[in-house]
Amino acid sequence: MADTTHGALAPTYHPLPVTIARAHGTHVWDTDGNEFLDFLSGYSALNFGHLHQGLVAAAMTQLRQVTLTSRAFDHDRLEEFAQRLVEVVGPLTTGGEDSLVVPMNTGAEAVETAIKAVRKWGYDVRGVPADQATIVVAGGNFHGRTTTLVGLSDDPAARDGFGPFAPGFVRVPFGDLAAVADAVDDTTVAVLMEPVQGEAGVVVPPDDFWPGLRALTTEKNIALVADEIQSGLGRTGTTLACELWDVRPDLVCLGKALGGGIVPVSAVVGKPEILGVLTPGTHGSTFGGNPLACAVGVAALDLLSTGQYQARAAASGRVLKERLDALVDQGLLTGARCVGLWAGIDVDPSLGTGRELCEALLERGVLAKDTHDATIRLSPPLSIVQPELEMALDILEESLVALRDGGPGGDPEDGSDDDGSDGEAPAEEPVQDAEGLEPAQDAETPETDEGPAEPEEPKAEEPKAEEPATEPPSDTDKGATEQAEAAVETAPSTDTADIPDDKPAPPRKRRRSRLSPAAG
Repeated sequence: MADTTHGALAPTYHPLPVTIARAHGTHVWDTDGNEFLDFLSGYSALNFGHLHQGLVAAAMTQLRQVTLTSRAFDHDRLEEFAQRLVEVVGPLTTGGEDSLVVPMNTGAEAVETAIKAVRKWGYDVRGVPADQATIVVAGGNFHGRTTTLVGLSDDPAARDGFGPFAPGFVRVPFGDLAAVADAVDDTTVAVLMEPVQGEAGVVVPPDDFWPGLRALTTEKNIALVADEIQSGLGRTGTTLACELWDVRPDLVCLGKALGGGIVPVSAVVGKPEILGVLTPGTHGSTFGGNPLACAVGVAALDLLSTGQYQARAAASGRVLKERLDALVDQGLLTGARCVGLWAGIDVDPSLGTGRELCEALLERGVLAKDTHDATIRLSPPLSIVQPELEMALDILEESLVALRDGGPGGDPEDGSDDDGSDGEAPAEEPVQDAEGLEPAQDAETPETDEGPAEPEEPKAEEPKAEEPATEPPSDTDKGATEQAEAAVETAPSTDTADIPDDKPAPPRKRRRSRLSPAAG
C-alpha cells in the first residue's frame, strides 16, 4: 500500500496507509488496484455511496449551465433547493411548511449560522440583554473545527492550544436532562446538541432525553437546535435522528450527505421566527447556495423523499446490531452502540487500540476509522447489500480474533490455498456502471479507466496484489451521458438504480483470499 506521508501537507491528519484512486458504490480501489469496502462513507457524507449516477449526472448537467453567481444575484436553482429542503425536512421541525432555509457550505458553517441566528433572536425577540446570551451544549460534542466550535468541545486534542474561546456557552453532560435544566436561566437562548454523538463514538442518549429537552425548551421559550450533520439524512433509519424520539427541533443543521459526497453543501432549516432575524447584511456566504451545490442537493433530497434509503438503513442496521452484539457476547468487543446503519464499537485495550484494529481491517479489505483511541465508527453507504455487510462483519470478527491471538492483525494470507477470489462474477451481472458518470466529449475530460479487466487464472502464489476482477465504472458514450442527465432532469426522485433490491451481485474479487465468503 502507498505511503500516505506528504511533504507539502501540514500534518493535520494521520490517515491509514492507503491511497484511494477510484470508487463506486460501496467499493473503493487504491493506487495499486486493491479493492476495499468503505465502512466510513466520508463520515456519513457518502450515504448514497460513491459516484451515485443520479447525483453525478445532476452535477454534470449543472456544470454546463452555471456554477456560481454569489448571493449578489439570484439563480434559477436556489429557490428550488430551499423549497425542496422545506418539503423534505421542514415538517420534521417546528417550522413545518413555513420553515426557512439558510444555505451554507460546510457543517461547521451551518452550526455557526444557527448560533448567530439564536443569539440574534434572543436579543431582538426575547429581549435578552445585549451580549449576554448563553447556549447550553453537551460534553463529548463535535460541532466543527472553527475557533468558536472547538471551544464548545471538551476533547483536549481538538481544543488545547486554540484559545481564548468565545464566551456564552455552558457545557453539561450529554444525556443528563437534570443538568440541562440546572444550566438554563434567563440568558439561555438555545440548547444545541447532536441527537446522537458521532465523533464521541455513536453515543445514544437515554430515550427520555430528547423528549425532555423538547418539553423544557418549549416551557422556557428556548430554541432547540439539533446538529444532524452526521446523524441526519437517512443514517439512523429515519430522515432525521430526532424522529427516533418523535421530537421536532426548532432548527436543524444539515451537511455532509446533503452534498452526496460530490460538493460541500450545508444548510440550517427551521422556524421562521428564528431564521427570519437574519436580514440582508447580517449573514451570508459567497459560495453558500451556489447553483452547483443546489443542483446536487436537490437530487440528494429527491433520493431521500422516496424513503427507500431510510428503510434500507433500518433493515441493514438490525443485521449490524445483531452481529455486533454477538461480538460483545464473545468478549471480542467491550461495547457496541448501534442506531440505524451506524455503530460505535469499543475495542478491549488488552487486544489493541482502535488504530490497530483499523489497520487489521485494512489488510483484509475493509476501511474504517478509529476515534478516541479505543472506539471505531462503522458507517457504510446506505446502499450496501446484505452479502457485503455480512462479509465486512466476518472480516471484523476475523480481525478481532487475530488481535486476540497475538498479532496486530496477523497475516491475512496464511493458510490460503486460492488466488484471492470468491469466484468470477457472473457475466450477466457486472458491476453497475453509473450511466452518465463522465462528461460528454465537448467537456474535454481525459479518459482514465480502461474497462473491466479480464479474469486471471488461479495462481498458487500471490507475489503482488492482483487487479480486482471488476473495475470501477468505465467511461460511457455521449448518448448514455445525455440519457442519464435527462433522467435526472425529469424524474430524479425515482433514481434508485444504485440500490440493487433483488438478487444482489455477490461481493467481487477481494485483495485477500480469506476476505470473500461466498454470498448467500
